Amino acid sequence: MRTQRILPVLTASTALAGAAVLLPSAAHAATPAKAPASKAPASHARTAHCVFTPTPDNPAAKPVHAPKATVRAHGTVDVRIVTNHGEVRISMDRRNAPCAVENFASLTKQKFYNHTQCWRLTNSERLGVLQCGDIYRAEEGGPGYKFDDELTGKETYPRGTVAMGNWGPNTNGSQFFIVHTHANIPAAFTVLGKVTKGMKVLDEIAAGGIIPQSGPLDGLPKHPVKIIRVTAHG
Repeated sequence: MRTQRILPVLTASTALAGAAVLLPSAAHAATPAKAPASKAPASHARTAHCVFTPTPDNPAAKPVHAPKATVRAHGTVDVRIVTNHGEVRISMDRRNAPCAVENFASLTKQKFYNHTQCWRLTNSERLGVLQCGDIYRAEEGGPGYKFDDELTGKETYPRGTVAMGNWGPNTNGSQFFIVHTHANIPAAFTVLGKVTKGMKVLDEIAAGGIIPQSGPLDGLPKHPVKIIRVTAHG
């Protein structure tokens, strides 16, 4: 998320400037959250319809294709992210965000996240997240398409939350962030799921320090965080 990153998850502080950022940056944070364009499906829904819109002005950083339009809206996806700092496991909820979870699983199966780097780390009183999913640098290097938010307007982002980063409403792509402390941000970022194992890895990355870019507590991880591979089942 640029300023819309994970900070506006991270936006202005997101400064890793680049493409979409998982956390909103200062700019994103400063912008009031707009009403969500779409909501999570009803609990009884078994499938959901998704629209993945090409972004020719922001072409794919790696050759991948968008997921199918009709996806499952039930069950979970177990994700395993292997980094040079250790392993992080995540449980993603298809019912809460069927399009976003299917997108993450699809990109994972196409090895989009393998051999990439997490370009942004924040550790302020307002925002403590690790942002990943951009291929070239923070905010730059997505899948070549975007899709809508899946929000209820009541989202919160406590420690262990995994959510989509963006550049603004309905601009989801490949960027995501993991909350290592807390994220006091607007309910403008689709929640994928939560960490089930590996928070110690995130704590060690945060404790390693930050190379300031958008402020003293927002920038590159001092010790590079490299994603070796990602797998998804479910």
